[in-house]
Amino acid sequence: MKAFRSAVITFPGSNCDRDMADALEKVSGTAPFRVWHGDAELPAGLDFIALPGGFSYGDYLRSGAMAARSPIMQAVIAAAGKGVPVLGVCNGFQVLTEAGLLPGALMRNAGIRFVCREVALTVANNQSLFTSGYAAGERIVVPVAHHDGNYFADAATLDRLEGEGRVAFRYAEAVNGSARDIAGVLNGTGNVLGMMPHPERAIEPAHGGTDGRALFESAVKGLVGA
Repeated sequence: MKAFRSAVITFPGSNCDRDMADALEKVSGTAPFRVWHGDAELPAGLDFIALPGGFSYGDYLRSGAMAARSPIMQAVIAAAGKGVPVLGVCNGFQVLTEAGLLPGALMRNAGIRFVCREVALTVANNQSLFTSGYAAGERIVVPVAHHDGNYFADAATLDRLEGEGRVAFRYAEAVNGSARDIAGVLNGTGNVLGMMPHPERAIEPAHGGTDGRALFESAVKGLVGA
């Protein structure tokens, strides 16, 4: 099996970049490149790019809006357009929507409260690079920690996402008011996933659960083999 070449992007205010890097290294056996938001280029030959959680630029303007215009994001957008898988978690999901790589927007949680706890999800699509390690309809438990995780899109967009199988995960319970309980969505070609819950915080027993591990295992197996 060839080495898995991944990169984790760090923005000012990121606070889950180390968690993401640790998850990628534990699952793949290879430490990811750490890329700063001000860099203009990505390392060559990447298999996978991750945008971590946190509060990039202090969530000023809108969550993810300023980070989406960082120099490195032009390279991320170009790589995604060439088929390189991109995972955005929590703030990373917000950045992906603000950058136009995913439809919709993440708004303030219903109830205007920060939500920080474990939540149950159902796997809505297990046919993607990121979700093939799960069973369709499988119920998993992973942590969330967000204030602006309320996914919104107009009815036509939501219908299209559902019709094209681009809803990857749904909340199995009320969490933040997200339209149709959407917790994670894919782009049209299936190589970009944004999700609010944190799979990188559920990859080993010490985390209290391992339900997030299959996401990373799915990607590594799909990209470089078992």
